[in-house]
Amino acid sequence: MNAQRWMSIRFFSFFLTWGIFLPFWSGWMIYTKGITVSQASLIMSFGLIARGLSTLFAFPYLSGRFSSKTLLKVAGIGTLVALLCYIPTSSFTGLLIVTIFLHLFYPALLPTLESAASVLVQSKQLRHYGRSRQWGSIGFVSVGLILTILTGMFGDGVIFWALLLGMIGFVYLGFMSAPGILSEKPQVDQTQNVGMLHLFRIKHFGLVLVIVILLQAAHATYYNYGYIFLKDIHAPIYLIGLIINIAVISEIVFFSIADKRFSGFSVGTLLTLAAIGSSIRWILVFAFPNVLVFSVAQILHAFSFAMAHYAFMRYLINNISQAQVSQAQGIYSTLALSWSTALFTILGGYLYEVEPRYAFLGMIICTLPAMFIALVYRKLELKG
Repeated sequence: MNAQRWMSIRFFSFFLTWGIFLPFWSGWMIYTKGITVSQASLIMSFGLIARGLSTLFAFPYLSGRFSSKTLLKVAGIGTLVALLCYIPTSSFTGLLIVTIFLHLFYPALLPTLESAASVLVQSKQLRHYGRSRQWGSIGFVSVGLILTILTGMFGDGVIFWALLLGMIGFVYLGFMSAPGILSEKPQVDQTQNVGMLHLFRIKHFGLVLVIVILLQAAHATYYNYGYIFLKDIHAPIYLIGLIINIAVISEIVFFSIADKRFSGFSVGTLLTLAAIGSSIRWILVFAFPNVLVFSVAQILHAFSFAMAHYAFMRYLINNISQAQVSQAQGIYSTLALSWSTALFTILGGYLYEVEPRYAFLGMIICTLPAMFIALVYRKLELKG
């Protein structure tokens, strides 16, 4: 099994579903289940808390005892079961419970895939992480464009069925062959006597983690309310998916050139650029609440998300041993992609109901401190 091709296909198939869930799921619950923006905010925030618990504790524990292939298969099946539970559910309490259940399985697929990529890079089987990761972005864009057409034709109800179909495809792929190292059960001596807190003894790990936590948390408003914000500013329904996917197209371009064009940039420099780009992005959306500026600001996703994520992966590959890759990914997924996002989703929901633009401006609470800390880290890198 060619590791580059396997990783590309798995990234593509997962992000095909992620491109439905991330930008459209809150809107789906609001428009098809009849809940309010604040209720959707609360539901998704509790889901992110559950996601954090899953990726911080369950994922690293299970990664030390089962192969990556097994984890992908089990998490995929669990996700399918959770999605089916949405069909008969319409109450706020029911949606909350099902969403928490979904977040115990579905988001764990992402750190599992990223950990698999890290192991393949460290074992010299995956030559270009960025090249495989860009296929995830391609999947994200593809489904967004298709879903825009389908929602325009059939309404928001199609969002659920598209996600269900995508997950069926992902689970099917899970039963196919995988690179040998990902099918092997981890050796006991790889994980014994190495606690999660040991990661914070690694040079600058805590500092880099704080920066990426702030940078990823700044996407909370965009992920949860970008879809409905575009409706509020009267974006044509058939263009919403395209506008959302401008961000991911910029992400694709970045990952396609990252290994070649940014290999000479230090992690600190990359994080500083990411923070600057992110700050400009949210200020633009606040200052000019129209479709054209929002679309242009989407290009900065290459900085706010892609560059920040790439910088963390660079740090991880260069500084974290294979034995602790899953723990590092679990902490990153929990703190940067789950709990911090949950906190700022609640803040964003409150600000959105006061004035939608304030929800985007509020995200510079994260990006400005991230920029200053990244500059400090960059100086520390230069000193060695």
